[in-house]
Amino acid sequence: MNNPRRAFLAALPALMATGALPAEKNYLPSKVYEFSQLPVHHGKTNTSRPVLDGLTHEDCRIEVHESDLAPGNMPHPPHHHAHEEMFFIRQGTLEVTISGKTTKAGPGSVAFISSNDVHGIRNAGDGHAEYFVLAIHRPGSKEA
Repeated sequence: MNNPRRAFLAALPALMATGALPAEKNYLPSKVYEFSQLPVHHGKTNTSRPVLDGLTHEDCRIEVHESDLAPGNMPHPPHHHAHEEMFFIRQGTLEVTISGKTTKAGPGSVAFISSNDVHGIRNAGDGHAEYFVLAIHRPGSKEA
């Protein structure tokens, strides 16, 4: 006797590999992300700690990382991208430039960057600046 369910289950790995079925989505789990347990990435002028990167249940990709930027430095040149972004300043003073307008922001300040606005940041203080970045991508966006 033919068992369609058994045949489907047997073929499932092959279907997943060929892309015939949608891949499982990387939904973010509810959990605490302990700062001391986050991996540290070292750059030329900063260190960063990726916190999370995945999908909400509305298929909106969010990415969060923490950065520590040395005095007088920029993590990268001014740029723009399709996703929105927010900076949450924890320590130090950042000079945030959005569409040609520069503002100094200290601890507790938040900067919001709209889609495609040219923006950049620089540590304007004498000590290290620490801040979190939250990138908010549209549902279904392929943007990295």
